[in-house]
Amino acid sequence: MARQPARTLWYDRPRYVHLEFCVEDSAGVEVVFENQRVVFSCRNADGVEFYNEIDLYARINSKDSREKRSDRSITCFMRKWKEKVAWPRITKENIKPAWLSVDFDNWRDWEGDEEAERAMVEQYAEVSRAAGQGVPGRLGVLGAAGSGGRSPPAVCFPSSSWRR
Repeated sequence: MARQPARTLWYDRPRYVHLEFCVEDSAGVEVVFENQRVVFSCRNADGVEFYNEIDLYARINSKDSREKRSDRSITCFMRKWKEKVAWPRITKENIKPAWLSVDFDNWRDWEGDEEAERAMVEQYAEVSRAAGQGVPGRLGVLGAAGSGGRSPPAVCFPSSSWRR
């Protein structure tokens, strides 16, 4: 049986580039991280062999890159050699294979976004503190009798309009 490429999603973060190889019920998973390349191979429950080789846009720290297998996919966390430098694409060449796509559910334009991210972390901490004041044994009972009669802080979570 011939090998075929696995459907692959990717997204960029300040310190890591994430790859997700979408193979359900994988077995014999092998991921090799090199300085400017990643090689992936596995089989699924039906015995179909998958193989992907990607020459990367920029250098990664292969010793500090990891993969995590789940029932539905294999996710790779590749540590960038130069942090806080955006990757406009995952491949070295300006080509996009049919099996490779941007993961728009996780994509975020993070460049120059440190202040917004810091505000979100502070807001999360504030909500967590408020949730801790709820009724014992219940998470997040805000504005209930156990919260001292105070109203919870107004919380605005990121909307889908932040995604591209």
